Amino acid sequence: YFDVLPEEGGEKDDEASGLGRIGVGICYDIRFPEYALLLTQMHQCKILIYPGAFNLTTGPAHWELLQRARAVDGQCYVITASPARMPPPENETTSSKYPHYSAWGHSTIISPWGEVVATCDEKPNLVVADLDMDKVEEMRMAIPTMGQKRNDLYRLVEGDK
Repeated sequence: YFDVLPEEGGEKDDEASGLGRIGVGICYDIRFPEYALLLTQMHQCKILIYPGAFNLTTGPAHWELLQRARAVDGQCYVITASPARMPPPENETTSSKYPHYSAWGHSTIISPWGEVVATCDEKPNLVVADLDMDKVEEMRMAIPTMGQKRNDLYRLVEGDK
């Protein structure tokens, strides 16, 4: 994870001018809610970013579903970036060292409520949105799951470093 601090000249504790702490995973990490919970609960991340390249089987079935699940689990924004889908080269052979891979595409931004804020299709594109960081705290106050966990039954612990 990393911190996006307020702009120079802003108040040091003024979180409104910065995005706060951002957690980063990679493609397959989005399948693990425990990792997202570690970033949001133990490291107080307000945004999770996952670059990924789901394929044409897992993409339509799981890509958006997992993004929305991690946003709701962590009560945070989830931002994903995926390569655009490109047609296979005409001269590619099956014995190529690096065979063509068709990514699902669909880079997306999800709100803490699990809503799609912005997205695109599989073509080359840029996804841009204004993030209302107050929504993270509003969600965490309205449904305070972080403070209501049953740590007597289960708990999140960080692994070996």
